[in-house]
Amino acid sequence: MSDLEDLSTEQPNPRSVGLDYLSAKDILQIINDEDRLVADVVAEEIPRIAEAVDRAATAIRAGGHLHAFGAGTSGRLAVLDASEMHPTFGVPIDLVQGHIAGGDVALRQPVEGAEDDEDDGGRCVDAAGMGADDVAIALSASGRAPWCVGVLRRAKELGAFTIAIACNERTELSRIAHLTIEPLVGREILTGSTRMKAGTAQKLVLNMISTGAMVRAGFTYGNLMVGLTPTNAKLKDRARRLVRSISGYDEVDDALEACDWSVRDACIVLLKGLNAADARARIEACDGSLRRALE
Repeated sequence: MSDLEDLSTEQPNPRSVGLDYLSAKDILQIINDEDRLVADVVAEEIPRIAEAVDRAATAIRAGGHLHAFGAGTSGRLAVLDASEMHPTFGVPIDLVQGHIAGGDVALRQPVEGAEDDEDDGGRCVDAAGMGADDVAIALSASGRAPWCVGVLRRAKELGAFTIAIACNERTELSRIAHLTIEPLVGREILTGSTRMKAGTAQKLVLNMISTGAMVRAGFTYGNLMVGLTPTNAKLKDRARRLVRSISGYDEVDDALEACDWSVRDACIVLLKGLNAADARARIEACDGSLRRALE
């Protein structure tokens, strides 16, 4: 594995030398200037991110799952992104899963040595029940975290398609993964603090993969979140606006209540004249795609 001192994310940043002498405004200006670079390096990876999206969407349509694994900041980002999929798209909770080295306790506090345990990475893959229809993403800013190495090796043995997201070039993860995405953010404002630019880049890439995959798999209607789970007053209001926008009807509450506040089902009830049960069956027959169910 590469020595840490050779990694670009571990090098001192000449633009932030003397940071502790600066005013708050000047510190923030430097941070903001550096953050502006992140979107550009992510843009350079779009061809590879697009392949990841298509692989994930294909897996989902085939009945597989999308898993994201990481240690520390990377793991927290993986869990955060995965946890938003059910409420945003109405997909099963286990369709997209996030995993962090050290288990859930590591979401709030460091678990010493967790990222150095390669064998535990493999055990986490086994515990997740991964198979050949699944996609495994391993996130590591350095590209060398042993836990993530173990994840990719075991996932690959099981036949899953493997993706590495790293912020350095030619890393251990890139030598294992089928596909590597490398947003090269370079030196951090705080030397080695990869929760900053590297973390932002990983978050952007995860957003792109998961959102793109959900769209490609048919879980949106245009740019509308028709699969959202309306669990509070704000989301119920959003559901009403969505159904009104798609159906053209002003009075939509009866349809929504009959459909347990499913936006997709309510649209079918209103536009196709079906009852709630038949609307649900039609959506299920179209694999959750409202566009297919309507067209």
